Amino acid sequence: MTSYIAIDWGSTNLRAWRYQQGECIDERRSEAGVTRLSGRTPAEVFASVTAGWPVDEVPVVMAGMVGSNAGWLSVPYLSCPVALSALAGRLTRVEDKAWIVPGLCVERVDNYNVMRGEETQLLGALALHPASLYVMPGTHAKWVQMEQDRVIDFRTVMTGELHHLLLTQSLIGAGLPQQEDNATAFRAGLDIGSHDRSILARLFEVRAAHVLGARDRRHISDFLSGLLIGHEVAQMTATTAAQPITIIAGSALAQRYQQALHFIGHDSVTLEGDRAFQHGIRSIAHELAN
Repeated sequence: MTSYIAIDWGSTNLRAWRYQQGECIDERRSEAGVTRLSGRTPAEVFASVTAGWPVDEVPVVMAGMVGSNAGWLSVPYLSCPVALSALAGRLTRVEDKAWIVPGLCVERVDNYNVMRGEETQLLGALALHPASLYVMPGTHAKWVQMEQDRVIDFRTVMTGELHHLLLTQSLIGAGLPQQEDNATAFRAGLDIGSHDRSILARLFEVRAAHVLGARDRRHISDFLSGLLIGHEVAQMTATTAAQPITIIAGSALAQRYQQALHFIGHDSVTLEGDRAFQHGIRSIAHELAN
């Protein structure tokens, strides 16, 4: 086993783990994502987060938006199809302090896509739960097609961001009271969203239904969530044979996608996102140490 430091540095948050002989002995979290540096440089944030840690003695591996053009250093993408085993050999050194994992991209007329951070989760997931199709829910959900250890293709669906924007910055959410969890409302949204080829015409109905008293104004968030997730899952699996799909996410969001997949007849297994990320970083750190 080896000692190393792993950092997941995204747009809004940063998480860091210190490993000693393969065991995590310290963990730190910060809200200083690359879009929230508050006037500090990435190097200053890095120094603060790793203060007291042996950054000059062990490998430091970072992944996520820290490698974007808005981050510490713009790291080139690896173009798909690509074997995940190629990640460790394509790291970029930043200021003699750490290594940054490259993101992945797809450049085709019918699909332009990028990811940063998820490739490291996929590397871990490949060892923990091999699958031919992964879904990585979040603000921008990723659907990833695999062939053995190769990422063949992936697409991004902005379901999480769309839910937030519609609920907070559109007429749909105007004047709503504090929202409450409601499984029945979520299920009703799933039923509609998974059966409609396009939900554009359904979106205004979300508002009209609660204005007319047909839907409880306290449960609109969950209904909208079901509508959007149901549509996403149905569309992204429309040409996929019935097979177990691996969901990489935190438990709450994973449960929603698991329910949506089950609703349309797909089995799924769930892998916690942090576990996948840390396993992926570990394999990269081991190759650096060897």
